[in-house]
Amino acid sequence: MTATTAHLTADDHAAIARELDALRAEITADLGDRDAAYIHRVIRTQRALEIGGRALLLASSLPPAWVAGTAALTLAKILENMEIGHNVMHGQWDWMRDPKIHSMTWEWDNVSPAEQWKHSHNVVHHTFTNILGRDKDVGYGILRVAPEQPWHPMYLAQPLVNVLLAMFFEYGVAVHDLEIDKVLTGTDDPEQTRAKLAAIKRKIRRQWTKDYLAFPLLSGPQFLSTLAANFTANAVRNVWAHMVIFCGHFPGDVEVFTEDRLDGETKGEWYVRQLVGSANISGGRLLHLMTGNLSHQIEHHLFPDLPSNRYAEIAPRVRDLCARYGLPYHTGPLPRQVASTWKKIVRYAFPGPRRPRRPEPAPAAAPVAA
Repeated sequence: MTATTAHLTADDHAAIARELDALRAEITADLGDRDAAYIHRVIRTQRALEIGGRALLLASSLPPAWVAGTAALTLAKILENMEIGHNVMHGQWDWMRDPKIHSMTWEWDNVSPAEQWKHSHNVVHHTFTNILGRDKDVGYGILRVAPEQPWHPMYLAQPLVNVLLAMFFEYGVAVHDLEIDKVLTGTDDPEQTRAKLAAIKRKIRRQWTKDYLAFPLLSGPQFLSTLAANFTANAVRNVWAHMVIFCGHFPGDVEVFTEDRLDGETKGEWYVRQLVGSANISGGRLLHLMTGNLSHQIEHHLFPDLPSNRYAEIAPRVRDLCARYGLPYHTGPLPRQVASTWKKIVRYAFPGPRRPRRPEPAPAAAPVAA
């Protein structure tokens, strides 16, 4: 239990589970043509932006063409990674039975192999959300983002480390499933590590060949300017993805948990862990689209395989549930969430504060005299 959830009873947790299970069943039963039309429309838009951007970059020596082409390519990469790739690989569109838009066949446009990402993210992160020692997404293994994490002098550099992680985020994601801590301590499976590294190398080679060789060569004398445009598009996409993901997991009062939280955890307690361990970003439809609807991180953690276009629809009902059960619903505009996340990263680069105390269990009632 944490201070924000200590007031919940076993009956409360059971009721929360029933209500959220019913909400999931309601949305699942309603999926149909309008949802399929949505993802097809987003994919068409993304492909048009990419084709248009790459066409403009054939004349990238001209500043207006370079700016417009780079902007279009950047938007295409953000859409592909956030609203399409991330969500398709979550299985959100598997119900359509379309082999081209399916979690088993989609390979996204960055250096992280899809299979490794699906294990580290879908299996590990979404099962053990914010459990210290189990969820590798808590600080990505290199940042201290909560007082419950022991301090080490290496964390003094974490503001700079976070800037570098943002710029090259796809590479941080690519090595995430390697479990670097086990590799460094020699507790990994060497054969499995070699196989994962080989897959990462193949994916990096494929991405570099496409973005840093093939398309620049196609632009002929504009090789260097097209190369710079592709690098810029990837870097901006990386910074954006990093910002959105960090704002969904680390701002403000978002909570982390120790492993004993898992002992006998019920479905309702799992739901509550998702609620208090996530944060949303408030904004309009364009923001939600460009974040892959991870601006509804709370709803995504509750229902990771529901289509992302439904999160805005169910968010008011989730917020109402939190209000009725006295639970926080962390949300705020993007600038505030970014500032809150960076405040944590800078603060926890230094020792302290002391770990918060757990709430004391309620004393047992005195026996009634006969």
